[in-house]
Amino acid sequence: MYKNKNITIFLHLLVWLTLFSLPYLLSYSQDQELDRVKAHFWIPLFFSAIIFYFNYFVLIDRFLFPKKTLLFIAVNIALIGLFLFLKEYIEDNYFQDILKKRLANTERTEPPFKMAMYIQLLSYLAPLFFSVALKSTKRWAKTEAERKEAANFKLKSELQHLHYQLQPHFFFNSLNNIYSLVDISPDQAKSSIHSLSKLMRYMLYETNLEVVPLSKEIDFLKKYIDLMKLRVSDKTSVSYSFPVKETGIQIAPLLFISLIENAFKHGVSATKPSTIDINMTCDDNTVLFSVENHNFPKKTDDKSGSGIGLQNLEKRLELLYSDKFSFKTILKDDRFLVTLKIETN
Repeated sequence: MYKNKNITIFLHLLVWLTLFSLPYLLSYSQDQELDRVKAHFWIPLFFSAIIFYFNYFVLIDRFLFPKKTLLFIAVNIALIGLFLFLKEYIEDNYFQDILKKRLANTERTEPPFKMAMYIQLLSYLAPLFFSVALKSTKRWAKTEAERKEAANFKLKSELQHLHYQLQPHFFFNSLNNIYSLVDISPDQAKSSIHSLSKLMRYMLYETNLEVVPLSKEIDFLKKYIDLMKLRVSDKTSVSYSFPVKETGIQIAPLLFISLIENAFKHGVSATKPSTIDINMTCDDNTVLFSVENHNFPKKTDDKSGSGIGLQNLEKRLELLYSDKFSFKTILKDDRFLVTLKIETN
């Protein structure tokens, strides 16, 4: 911040030093021309600097931006009028030689008085307009930065809310599954609780980052599938395939778990044979994930999960990957297929 401020000050000094030096250098430091440089260039340039900085630091913020436009114009008219008067007064009283020379050459070289006044007026309007343009650009940049910061904060807040919403939903479904094992197989229930504690540790301590290695997410999914397989009967066949080699892909955490949860919720029957096929492939920076399972619709009074997982997933995908994902579901006969394609780069 201080470095940028110092650079800005240096650039301002450099610009004004160049403007003040240029007329003097062009006169080749001739004594007879130095007074002319002072009267016709340095004094108006000094007044221009006052107009620029007085507007930049005071008038624009106090009058123009609060939409007190008439007052802003009136003050600048008075200021420019004052400097026009002062310039003529200084020339008349302190640069007599230039005045005599100007009067002698009036008919031959000097422009008419009105035209000279118009030229001087325009020379004072230039720093005024420049200060307005510079200040407006700076204000727009600041407003745009604040808008982006607010949008980014809103995005992070919404994602955090969805993330926290997913955890109790996942925990609730897992506990329901373990509860069903308590009477049937206490040992499996005990093992399931231990496995669940590992899964929850991952969710609590390793998923707070924006992205995680895909390999960690795959390891989490495998453990969850193995946990869910403990509660299904022999009539349900569960198969999965994940990339074996390290892909190097970084991805937002917990995007696939809801799809697997949904498969175990709707694809398992206590009386009929069923299959759940889970598959993930990677191509460069693209991840293709699919889950296919039998479909056994739940009763309307079954509130387990409440469908919040898929709603949560779609919202997160829209926020995180915008137009870089494809999410499709197909229900045909008694089979349900969901595919999720994500471009991670």
